[in-house]
Amino acid sequence: MKASDLMVKCLEEEGIEYIFGVPGEENADFMISLEKSKQIRFILTRHEQGAAFMAEVYGRLTGNPAGALSTLGPGATNLITGVADANMDRAPLIALTGQGSTDRLHKESHQIMDVVGMFEPVTKWSTTVLNPDTIPEIVRKAVRLARTEKPGAVLIELPEDIAKEDSSEVPMKPRRFRRAVVDDKVTDRAFELIKKAKRPIIIAGNGCIRKRASKQLRKFCERTGISVISTFMAKGCVDMDAEYCLYTIGLGSKDRLSLAVDEADLVITLGFDMVEYHPNLWNPNSDKTIIHADFLAAEIDAHYNPIVELIGDLAHTLWMFNERVDAHGKLSYDTAGQRKRRAAMAADFAEHKDDTSKGAIKPQKALWDAREVMGAHDILLSDVGAHKMWVARHYQCHEPNTCLIPNGFCSMGFALPGAIAANLVHPDRHVLAVCGDAGFLMNVQEMETAKRLNSKITVMVWADGGYGLISWKQSNEFGHHTDLSFGNPDWLQLAESFGWNGHYIEDSAKLQGALRTALDEDGPSLVVIPIDYRENPKLTKKLGEITSHI
Repeated sequence: MKASDLMVKCLEEEGIEYIFGVPGEENADFMISLEKSKQIRFILTRHEQGAAFMAEVYGRLTGNPAGALSTLGPGATNLITGVADANMDRAPLIALTGQGSTDRLHKESHQIMDVVGMFEPVTKWSTTVLNPDTIPEIVRKAVRLARTEKPGAVLIELPEDIAKEDSSEVPMKPRRFRRAVVDDKVTDRAFELIKKAKRPIIIAGNGCIRKRASKQLRKFCERTGISVISTFMAKGCVDMDAEYCLYTIGLGSKDRLSLAVDEADLVITLGFDMVEYHPNLWNPNSDKTIIHADFLAAEIDAHYNPIVELIGDLAHTLWMFNERVDAHGKLSYDTAGQRKRRAAMAADFAEHKDDTSKGAIKPQKALWDAREVMGAHDILLSDVGAHKMWVARHYQCHEPNTCLIPNGFCSMGFALPGAIAANLVHPDRHVLAVCGDAGFLMNVQEMETAKRLNSKITVMVWADGGYGLISWKQSNEFGHHTDLSFGNPDWLQLAESFGWNGHYIEDSAKLQGALRTALDEDGPSLVVIPIDYRENPKLTKKLGEITSHI
């Protein structure tokens, strides 16, 4: 068969369901081949970056890769930001790019650039197809690498002349294997430390949102009472209502939960990604006793030097802990201080829940209302900006993968296209994206994609007319900020022009009702609120005053 047909057949064999993207003439053969597929659905997007974010969210929610497609040159450069975001957020993704004919890759030529070389720093593996007979091996390797812990992005480049060639090869059959598990002796050594500890604490990272890992983690905490602090991307690994849930950590500043880490005599990190929350923030003196349990060995860092490393399938490691807890009997710890931190954080969350001010809405009120209207399995996506800090601190979860925050590469423009993908994966759930006005407008063109797909999503834009996070950080460091203001469109006209439902809410008392209405409307809905970012310096002051005496 033709090489482009073979590529599609191989992707079908791997169970690929979606490819998002913007094609060009260099992948015309591939697109014609893809058109014949009864299994893979192609979603035409309005920008390649949006396509990559859609593929990322699909990967984060399912654990399986989707395709993100572009042509060569500018299409590939547009794609790369979203691919980098997926790779650092541990989302499986297959980037598929076209390329010019191989007879002109060695010289100066129209739109030709080294795409594979450009993508190598932001993928687990990047390659080009130079022989059509290698396509089955390349696709099998790419998908396996994308799915293997820790998951990430891979790139396959298909030159236009290779796509037209014939091959007699057939797709390889995927085989799934169980991951390696940790050794019993190492587990015994770690468990001895857990038994002897007086105030142990768990920092749960991105690896804990895998379904089996979350299930075993909850059993471990219920058996032992050890408290869990989640990173931004681990939200929901334990239920927010559980007494052992100490919510989320990861702000650059010290927070109430940081005190629980300070007081701990043992820190157990589970699926911890250093890209989220650097150890120098919670182990500044490099003196913490740390147990590291993850799919991969610990990153070398002066502030992160575990005494024991349990390397293997994380869910199995936690199951081994649970077996030992059951055999040993009840463990007893001093959790009084941790419970105080939990109560203090809960009070922060509820501080402005009944606010009725008009003209601008406080971040705390907006997120309280969001949590009130969202079910346990509904999905909230946060873009990047000042609002992300508030979402990270104030929006808590009942289930894994119900709050998606980009917190590795941290690219703006993530939430709108991501919400479209979330609705494709879970059409039966409410999907709410929270964006700043800056991040939302970075991929505003995907409003058309959402309307074309009739995506049942709601986007809540926090409008302040500027780059709020940058001004917040500049003000903290220098006492003032540079000019970071910009203009915004007429939001209701913008919604109408794209065929969206539109709501502009400046009365705090009406926000919850407006969110309920928007979430139940047919098709996509836009809810815009003027945000009261006077709360930003107030939060900075509150965090700066935190001491060990609450």
